[in-house]
Amino acid sequence: MELNEDIKYVKGVGPKMSEELNKMGIFTVLDLLLYFPRDYEGINGVNDITLSKENEKIIIKCKVQGYQQDIRTSTGKVLTTVILNDGKNSFKARWYNQPYIKKSFLLNHEYLLSGKIEKYKNQWILNNPKIIRNSTLDKDNILVKYPLKGKMSNNFLNKIISNLLCEIKITENMPINILEKYNLCSLDKALRNIHSPNNRNDLEEARNRLKFQELFAYSMKILMLRSYMDESSEGITYTMSSELSELKESLPFKLTNAQSRVVREILMDQKKSRPMNRLVQGDVGSGKTIVAIIAMFNVVKNGYQAAMMAPTEILAKQHYIEVSNMLEKFHIRVELLVGSTTKKNKEIIKEKLKNGEIDIIVGTHALIEDDVEFENLGFAITDEQHRFGVNQRCRFCSKGKNIDVLVMTATPIPRTLNLYLYGDLDVSIIDELPPGRQNIITDYVCKNERERVYQLAVQEIKQGRQVYIVCPLVEENDELKITSVEELFNELKEKYFKDIKIAMLHGKMKAKDKEAIMEEFKANETKVLISTTVIEVGVNVPNATVMIIENSERFGLAQLHQLRGRVGRGSHQSYCMLVADIKSNVTKKRMEIMKRSTDGFLISDEDLKIRGAGEVFGFKQSGDNELILADIIDDINIVKAANKEARELISSENLEYIKIKKEILEKIEKSSTYICYN
Repeated sequence: MELNEDIKYVKGVGPKMSEELNKMGIFTVLDLLLYFPRDYEGINGVNDITLSKENEKIIIKCKVQGYQQDIRTSTGKVLTTVILNDGKNSFKARWYNQPYIKKSFLLNHEYLLSGKIEKYKNQWILNNPKIIRNSTLDKDNILVKYPLKGKMSNNFLNKIISNLLCEIKITENMPINILEKYNLCSLDKALRNIHSPNNRNDLEEARNRLKFQELFAYSMKILMLRSYMDESSEGITYTMSSELSELKESLPFKLTNAQSRVVREILMDQKKSRPMNRLVQGDVGSGKTIVAIIAMFNVVKNGYQAAMMAPTEILAKQHYIEVSNMLEKFHIRVELLVGSTTKKNKEIIKEKLKNGEIDIIVGTHALIEDDVEFENLGFAITDEQHRFGVNQRCRFCSKGKNIDVLVMTATPIPRTLNLYLYGDLDVSIIDELPPGRQNIITDYVCKNERERVYQLAVQEIKQGRQVYIVCPLVEENDELKITSVEELFNELKEKYFKDIKIAMLHGKMKAKDKEAIMEEFKANETKVLISTTVIEVGVNVPNATVMIIENSERFGLAQLHQLRGRVGRGSHQSYCMLVADIKSNVTKKRMEIMKRSTDGFLISDEDLKIRGAGEVFGFKQSGDNELILADIIDDINIVKAANKEARELISSENLEYIKIKKEILEKIEKSSTYICYN
């Protein structure tokens, strides 16, 4: 079968089930092949409980030895315990508020159980385990589980994918010397084993190969973008507008030395015939937006249009207001285009853009819709670049011909990741904060010390200030014991803020509702805003002086630093209070870093050293999910290796390599995935 064949032709599918698969985004053979499992039940099968890793989810065959009498805990929960034996060791399984569970476990009978293991007072405990299947089945049997939607069943997906793997032949697309160098299995073997592994080694081998595959292809695409920019001589050449000095003099503040340096670098790029492709990194509050405004101003004064894209409507509207106010006296026509713009206004704005009646357009993803056309776009700016993928960036840039591109981020990213994420870009860093910005007093407390944190908040509100309170989830999660927005809102309203207007904000709300809540907060009508991290990026309320972050141990340090940057924007002393569940030295060390440092780059580097992996920067599979398996943080070693090989292949003058490079790039260009681009 061909990879682009319709899914209905796969054995066992047919027209009716193909409609169900289409609802899941599966339209072709390739889509099905890349619809990877979410779990492998039985992959961590053990036959000796003492060989388990603490807090790992395991599968174990065991026999019922006895029962303990149910007890009621201090919190009122009923604890049920069954004593089990794996043939060598006794251990306990326990459940909360499930006294009926004992009836499922017959004395001296064998069961195959799945649960999370922990060690308590030198005893192994299996928490809330589930019976997987009758233990007479083979102990190495692995149940592959897929993400399901609608009427789809796991059995059906397993069956049709098994049928597909019997019919398809997968062609290798990686140079053989790279496979040998890194001991990578074939693409065919990797795709078969990720759907049907015999054991954990098979699965890890498959995942490593596929991660390398997509990181290598992604690097090739990024590097060729850079190569194309370097070789192009068809860009727009701008002159320096005589009104630039007037614009700078009209600003209500003087640019910092760092801002002035970055402005010079951008203006020098604009004078060149080669299209600009530059990244501006600046810590929270360093003043990236004004740098962007000056650059857009010069483009407009040269007779071209400029566009600025932000990841959220709140941030886009904030930019729109700032750009409009700053350029109003220069009679520059600025408009806003976001998802919530009415249909009628969208049509008017699109028509004006096409006819050249708009000089600067600020918006969200709405700017990259197919029917958005410009008369003569010369400059595209993407704010908070890590929230967009390279494909989105390419779509944005395609709105003009060989336009200048500027991307901005407040997320401090180490050089290693910079090369991977933004290998096609020149880098400018605004490493200086504007004068007069208050140092933010940062401290952390355990959960049982929350009282003094909220007393501080009440005192600040009495002084006329405002407060942000952030927590990670929208709804209560009993299993993780994480405070949710809704739970916290109800608790704090009753306990601390009875006569104070407070509001709740989270990502599940409609755009117009979020905007209304933010407008009331900006206008100082609402005194306390309880929110998820939707306020992480770009929100500017100078009167807010307190940032309280609940469950702060669950955030990356770079993300905590971003949240802290929402306060300290006015003339009053500001505070960032971290409420954490400090059970480990690692958590305490991370909180100490936040307490003593305000340097975003130092913070992100330290976090990477401490944790080594995870969502250090608060982003995974950015933008339009171009990476299916790989993660630029968790897989940093694969990132380095794949990027190194891509660079060597791109720069090689070996005739065989040149041929391979040409073939790979042509396939990547036509493909929608970085894994299978045959």
